[in-house]
Amino acid sequence: MADSFILPMDTTDDALELIGGKGRSLAKMSNAGFNVPSGFHLTADAYRAFVAENDLQDQIVSLAKPALDNGWVTFEPASAAIQKLITSREISEAIASQLRQAYASLAGDPAVAVRSSANAEDLPGLSFAGQQETYLNVKGGDALLKAVRNCWASLWTAQAISYRHENDIEQGSVAMAVVVQIMVPADVAGILFTANPATGERTEMIVNASFGLGEAVVGGQVTPDTFVVDRESKNVKETMIGPKEQMIVSDGEQGTKLTDVKVDDRDQSSLSDALLNDLVELALNVEKNYDGLPQDIEWAIV
Repeated sequence: MADSFILPMDTTDDALELIGGKGRSLAKMSNAGFNVPSGFHLTADAYRAFVAENDLQDQIVSLAKPALDNGWVTFEPASAAIQKLITSREISEAIASQLRQAYASLAGDPAVAVRSSANAEDLPGLSFAGQQETYLNVKGGDALLKAVRNCWASLWTAQAISYRHENDIEQGSVAMAVVVQIMVPADVAGILFTANPATGERTEMIVNASFGLGEAVVGGQVTPDTFVVDRESKNVKETMIGPKEQMIVSDGEQGTKLTDVKVDDRDQSSLSDALLNDLVELALNVEKNYDGLPQDIEWAIV
């Protein structure tokens, strides 16, 4: 497609400026044969086109400045003003039609995860984790367009603007790609760290796991099960069963909800020994694919 804003999940056209940090990692994983949920990338060029078509760039950059509130520096007014600029504009038909076609190609009107992937997200020594938005259980073309626009707006959260300000990243240089992936209706999900994130210890791997979607673990809404695994022997050194009182699940046609975990399940391990071993093996292979560098890996099991 000429002037396409859409790339396949396993694209080899993986420039940071085109599909952002998250998108680049997912493309790399897909091409390496890992089990990445299918979908597509909406490139950062779509965001740039949207901003240009609506003549927003100069307004955004002029607004992206700190304000004082009772002597404290805040970026909340800047964030609110910029996000209102973005969410009040319509996505052009050129972009919208490509999005609808790409979504239709997934077949069956599936629920998808719509994930922000910024071009400043994967720079050395910087971490934008948690500063931009992901929208889960999005169904239908109209809902997809809204979620994409909200992802673009989340490039301008107060946290993201402040972080760029503190790290001398030019506000006018950033752009947002969006990853659209078929939702995994997870029974169990979480994060695996191939090095201990608290101590930096490379001989230990840490697995955080809880019932339902991984958003509850990533967002800190539950105290998950934690497993400390010896990297060499792959044996579990320590198991801490979290209370896991609630979990996040899909909420009917759109979005997610927080629901109670059955009382009898709360003090049960969310992972069997076999599944834990599978995760450890997977993590070692992922790390190998990244030249042995420590990784934090979002995973889901259904």
